[in-house]
Amino acid sequence: MCGIVGAVSKTNVVAILVEGLKRLEYRGYDSCGVAIHTGTGLERARSTSRVAELEAQGLRAANLGIAHTRWATHGAPAVHNAHPHFSTGIAGQTPRIALVHNGIIENHDALRAELQAKGYVFASQTDTEVIAHLVDSLYVDGGDLCAAVQAALTQLHGAYALAVMAYDEPHRLIGARQGSPLILGVGSDGANYLASDAMALAGVTDQIVYLEEGDVVDVRLDTYHIIQSTPGARPVKTVVAHTGAAELGPYQHYMQKEIFEQPTALANTLAGVESISAGLFGDTAHTSFQAIDKVLILACGTSYYSGCTAKYWLEAIAGVPCSVEVASEYRYRTSVPDPKTLVVTISQSGETADTLAALRHAQSLGMTHTLTVCNVATSAMVRECQHAYITRAGVEIGVASTKAFTTQLAGLFLLTLALAKTKGRLSEAQEQAHLKAMRHLPVAISAALALEPQLIVWAEQFSRMENALFLGRGVHYPVALEGALKLKEISYIHAEAYPAGELKHGPLALVTAAMPVVVVAPNDSLIDKLKSNMHEVRARSGVLYVLADSDSQIKSEEGIHVIRLPEHYGDLSPLLHVVPLQLLAYHTALARGTDVDKPRNLAKSVTVE
Repeated sequence: MCGIVGAVSKTNVVAILVEGLKRLEYRGYDSCGVAIHTGTGLERARSTSRVAELEAQGLRAANLGIAHTRWATHGAPAVHNAHPHFSTGIAGQTPRIALVHNGIIENHDALRAELQAKGYVFASQTDTEVIAHLVDSLYVDGGDLCAAVQAALTQLHGAYALAVMAYDEPHRLIGARQGSPLILGVGSDGANYLASDAMALAGVTDQIVYLEEGDVVDVRLDTYHIIQSTPGARPVKTVVAHTGAAELGPYQHYMQKEIFEQPTALANTLAGVESISAGLFGDTAHTSFQAIDKVLILACGTSYYSGCTAKYWLEAIAGVPCSVEVASEYRYRTSVPDPKTLVVTISQSGETADTLAALRHAQSLGMTHTLTVCNVATSAMVRECQHAYITRAGVEIGVASTKAFTTQLAGLFLLTLALAKTKGRLSEAQEQAHLKAMRHLPVAISAALALEPQLIVWAEQFSRMENALFLGRGVHYPVALEGALKLKEISYIHAEAYPAGELKHGPLALVTAAMPVVVVAPNDSLIDKLKSNMHEVRARSGVLYVLADSDSQIKSEEGIHVIRLPEHYGDLSPLLHVVPLQLLAYHTALARGTDVDKPRNLAKSVTVE
């Protein structure tokens, strides 16, 4: 969601800005733009098309510039709402301030009214243009851009990552962050950079400073100065953002590539796990695990469903009570804090705004035992939690998460086993059996991926539908939820999931021959009850699409289509059963001709509330 790139250099920065935006396209966006200081003035190019369109607008060479990909919050996706935004002062003609912004300014209406009263004319409906005019109103000709930005920040309520430049200061860039990520890239030979993601600077610099909440950074050709909001080191870290991760290779879409990368991603995530211990989550995790007697999971979207799966494991295997909360809801209700709770956050990016805010809320209530399962070791989530398990899924470009989900499940299963062992509820024989099963996961998932041709046949049938129902029981109910989410995200088919036992309590009224019903049907202790639920569907002329295990005794017949997974996988069955659902969603979207990797209205990294 929204991307920022900024650069100041002794050489031309335009190619760096445009290439940086291309590397941020995976976040999702509906407009983009570049502003540069040509030496004689500020110029910009903006588009509601792809970043490549900006290049066609013929930007001149420049040594200072800012660039942005926008996911619309205030104002429709349109060129006049695209960043960068200019301020020409009161009734002026020449742009004086250029600014890009990630986040949301909550008091923009009041600020807009004040600025209009002073004579400022607005060209957009965005909250961002308010910041540009506000900075301009505080900036005196020949003055100090950093001081003007700092003064403006005192009036802003909300979240922001900013990159700002001024006509009068052609070799200076100001950055600031509060509630939205921003990094400083330290270059060489008189060049420094700002970005919302280290990946934007891949191939340009690997020397990265992660700015903390409330920091302001004054970036110049050979130097930078961080005005710290809180005392503490802001070290330069070497961060290698692999450019090759963004190559499609033989695949048609990133989502397809990432589905098929899951065996490797899981092998990498589990690499080095020779035994189960709290130490997998950090040097001091054992102390926390001993001190807690329940778990609270906070997450959003797909990560929330991985947390719902983990709840079953934590209670059944570790014997630890667990609650799972939608992060965006948790901090807005009155809850009962318990300092003996382990607060677990789950996030692919580690920058999910709602989850970060929920974590901080839990900490403010005195719940200090915190742990994150996250794919980005340098993220805010990892920095702000006591303990962490870093999944090694690699860069995930497709908006619809796939390999991040299965690697999160792997990390959460390890957490379950570590808690069980700490609490004395995991025998040596059980530990070895679970480790053996986890080591076999890459092979098992490769076998599940081999079902793709059968799922393509299903997808052709689904592509003609407008609604679908997904059913699961027990630990496979969250898998059904995730399957429904994938289908709606990328094919735009309305899909919802229910615990199969809830059919007769309402959803059965929807079942007709035009409502395909997907059933996650492993051969576990609930299989007979699930078969009864399937009979309820068939009795109403519903058509079943069943993902069964090889020994589940469910046969294909009229109105029942069955795909058999190669093996039953016990506690880890959710990791196998979700793979066919990912493939079904992908091929259904392909058949419908939707934008698989960049579905409408969605963004990859949700960094605003």
